[in-house]
Amino acid sequence: MLQHQRYLFPFIKKDLEDKMVLIAGPRQVGKTTLALQFLQPSIESHPAYFNWDVTAHRPKMRNGEFPQDQPTIILDEIHKYARWKTLTKGFYDQYKSQKHFIITGSAKLNHYSRGGDSQLGRSWFYRLHPFSLMEFNSSPTQKDLEYLLKFGGFPDPLFKGSEEYLRRWSRERIRRILQDDLRDLERVRELSLVESLVDLLPSRVGSPLSIKSLREDLEVAHATVENWLRILENLYVCYRIPPFGSTKIRAVKKEQKLYLWDWSSVEEPGARFENFVANQLLKYCHLQEDAHGYRMELRYVRDTDKREVDFVVLQENRPEFAVECKLGEKNISPALYYFSERTKIARFFQVHLGTRDTGIAAKNVRILPWIQFCKELKMP
Repeated sequence: MLQHQRYLFPFIKKDLEDKMVLIAGPRQVGKTTLALQFLQPSIESHPAYFNWDVTAHRPKMRNGEFPQDQPTIILDEIHKYARWKTLTKGFYDQYKSQKHFIITGSAKLNHYSRGGDSQLGRSWFYRLHPFSLMEFNSSPTQKDLEYLLKFGGFPDPLFKGSEEYLRRWSRERIRRILQDDLRDLERVRELSLVESLVDLLPSRVGSPLSIKSLREDLEVAHATVENWLRILENLYVCYRIPPFGSTKIRAVKKEQKLYLWDWSSVEEPGARFENFVANQLLKYCHLQEDAHGYRMELRYVRDTDKREVDFVVLQENRPEFAVECKLGEKNISPALYYFSERTKIARFFQVHLGTRDTGIAAKNVRILPWIQFCKELKMP
């Protein structure tokens, strides 16, 4: 597989000079590969690389037995150790003038963090996302876009380019999440039902999520489904976005929409494209938060009359822009005009897979290709 320098590399390189760096993200998204790029040679047998999943590495990690001649130490999956935050705090305090630490995990490190705020002032936190269009190719073509939509953004199947490999990889990834990560981090007995829930999620992408419907399909309690979804979010299988709006537009307030970190598992073309766009916008939000310190949110707009715009990006509680997704070069959705007149959202975009680029300046509404949108808004 080609070794791409990931989009977070320059930010992490800078931040390592004065603090530990924590890198979280989905299993198989490339966290270890990214971390190893700070070692020479960049291989897992490097003496400065330690993985909690390797039994022989655990006592060395617990005891801080690090090679003296290595300035950068990588601690992979250490969040599976119950006291990992206190342990790494001690490493930083002891070695901060001698060594740099990179900590990676395939779960939300801010959730699996027993030990309070022990790392406050000692670390920076980054979330690594799958490859997006501009990261895959800084001068993307329509062929690049179609390829990425087909194979997803996870490095292994993306660069293999094989549909058979993608199918096998997808099954194995979910199996390892449920049998390894879930077992190590949560107490869930009904693994077969959680697996059934995972199988149901691709068909729910892009629509307001009904916990009641999932509960009925699985024949379990509402609270059980909600707890399982929370766990799957913490393990970077899926994520939900809340609605945005006010009483002026009679906006819905509680219904969340669900998306998957791996959009290649969504079969319906329109839902897959919407999921693909959601991942790109979430990646943009997370980078603005993690690297630049802005408070960001990804939401959607929907009112009680079912008018909807797929996404709204907020910075410091102020809506920056809204995005509606369409597969084809359709006329601008009436909902964009409606909400442009009744909300404080400054810009509305309708993105698609074609070439049409037009808009109405007076209403701050524009229809344009997804490739052009990514270029103009400098998507990561």
